[in-house]
Amino acid sequence: MKISVILPAKNEAEGLARTLPRLVALMPEAEIIVVDDGSTDETAEVSRLHGATVLSAPYSMGNGAAIKRGARAASGEVIVFMDADGQHDPALIHGLLSKLNEGFDMVVGARNASGQANVGRGVANAFYNRLASWMTGMRVADLTSGFRAVRAERFREFLYLLPNGFSYPTTSTMAFFRSAYPVAYVPIQVARRVGTASHIRPIKDGVRFMLIIFKIATLYSPVKLFAPISLVFFLAGLGHYAWTFITSGRFTNMSVLLFSASVIIFLIGLISEQITSLLYRRDGL
Repeated sequence: MKISVILPAKNEAEGLARTLPRLVALMPEAEIIVVDDGSTDETAEVSRLHGATVLSAPYSMGNGAAIKRGARAASGEVIVFMDADGQHDPALIHGLLSKLNEGFDMVVGARNASGQANVGRGVANAFYNRLASWMTGMRVADLTSGFRAVRAERFREFLYLLPNGFSYPTTSTMAFFRSAYPVAYVPIQVARRVGTASHIRPIKDGVRFMLIIFKIATLYSPVKLFAPISLVFFLAGLGHYAWTFITSGRFTNMSVLLFSASVIIFLIGLISEQITSLLYRRDGL
């Protein structure tokens, strides 16, 4: 099978200078595509120097946009996505491909705790993994890893779902699970990134955290998120009604509000479930 390796890059000249020579030496027959996401350093020049095909954007459109541009341009039957910052060892690609040949449609390099950028990011990713495992009923070892091998035909089915910004790994993984395309995980070690270190920004990353949680739920099965919330409101209304009935013999407006909220949230979940089902419907099915 022809292999295409895609590296989204923004100001990653230093990391590419280390990664590309090893990648070319280990996979001389592979198509290597560097998607330059509006870099202001020598990312494009370094990539061309090492024989990579460069897709340059005039301005930054986000990691997800770079992934989509690369996937559309790739000619390989299998696409390998990896970071350009030196964290992913090209020698590990063969392990992903070997697992893919066992009949899987996506194989993800799963990091251990030492492979997380920092403690906060590690805690968030552990939560994502548990939530996704609960939603899918399958063990999700690393929901946010950007090091993965996929069958190109399968991956392109979901390009319209991928965001231009963050969380393309989350979206693609949940889409594969939802569509019953088998996904496997291979343990990997990652190195420290080359260049500027990643920093946690409490407000911005907190918002991202919440958005990813809702994205996980709405991409797979919204009812699994909305039904428990609806139940909480229903039980709160029941408890409030019992308390007011015992203390004052009344059925209060607050109880009505809580019961109504419970019904509305549940109905929103049902509607969301139907919309989600339409997202994965293909012609002829």
